[in-house]
Amino acid sequence: MKTLLRTLLFLALIVWLGAEIFFPVVAATTFTTLRADTHTAGTIVGQLLRILHGMGIVCGLVLLALLALAPAWAIYKPRAVLAPMTFIVLMLTCTAYSQYGIIPAMERDRAAAGGAIDTLDTTNAITMHFNRLHSRSEHVEEAILLLGLITVVLISRAESATT
Repeated sequence: MKTLLRTLLFLALIVWLGAEIFFPVVAATTFTTLRADTHTAGTIVGQLLRILHGMGIVCGLVLLALLALAPAWAIYKPRAVLAPMTFIVLMLTCTAYSQYGIIPAMERDRAAAGGAIDTLDTTNAITMHFNRLHSRSEHVEEAILLLGLITVVLISRAESATT
């Protein structure tokens, strides 16, 4: 049972962080391939970001459940799982903020621009707001990745605390 729990725990963490690492590569490739049609590229990347967030939320909830069960099954000491669980909650918070706060606001800006944000002047208030949101979105995704890497270290530490 311990091996199964650890496997599921690491798998959830790997899937979430792997997607976070791979997403910028996919986004850059999409925009490079569709250079002439940034609206379509943005639509594709936006949809992929929603999928990434959905995966993150599922993985985060699985991680929290497994870490909560780990002390009961004598896999980790109770105190050893508190810090990783805190960072996972922060990751989930950032993911939810991006999914339910930033992305809808960007979509509202895109709609206000008539569907394609790049048709407006860069000094237009809508474009400027969209660009600020885009920058914030990038920073949130970077924070999720950083928090995830810290979580890996903390779980590794918890792993060594059991021996």
